[in-house]
Amino acid sequence: MRVFSGIQPTGAIHIGNYLGAIKQFLELQEKAECVFSIVDLHAITIPYQSQELQKNILDAAVCYLAAGINPEKSILFVQSSVKEHTELAWLLGTLCPIGDLLRMTQYKEKSKEFKGTAGAGILNYPILMAADILLYKTEVVPVGKDQKQHVELTRTIARRFNKLFGKTLIEPEVKLQ
Repeated sequence: MRVFSGIQPTGAIHIGNYLGAIKQFLELQEKAECVFSIVDLHAITIPYQSQELQKNILDAAVCYLAAGINPEKSILFVQSSVKEHTELAWLLGTLCPIGDLLRMTQYKEKSKEFKGTAGAGILNYPILMAADILLYKTEVVPVGKDQKQHVELTRTIARRFNKLFGKTLIEPEVKLQ
């Protein structure tokens, strides 16, 4: 079983991150092939400070490793260091109607929060997430309830792709954290 999950480097890692995600990652790495990412491209879909983001990326990596993510058992990387994420996101975006993106709860919430100043990145966030997941032939995606809708869209995009180009992409299952 292959698992993919990511954490945004938007601030200091805290006990909630450990209890909500990292603890589960430690269990998963013992029984699955795990791919964990510091999803910095997702973090820049909302206003951010460049210097702070770089520090947060490093801090997230240190926390992952200090918590017990083992690089001999799991893959750990920074999303922006793998250009295929954005390349695949572009291709998948051609298969995703804008209406599907406009219905995403997170987009609606962030649009309100940033009062009309939210950029296209927040609208395209679910497509980038789909690329993150599908790029690694992921079978299981551990997510919180707030991201479940995005994984469901990932499944829909994978189905559309497979219908057009033959069975290529895996439709991942959701594992709620």
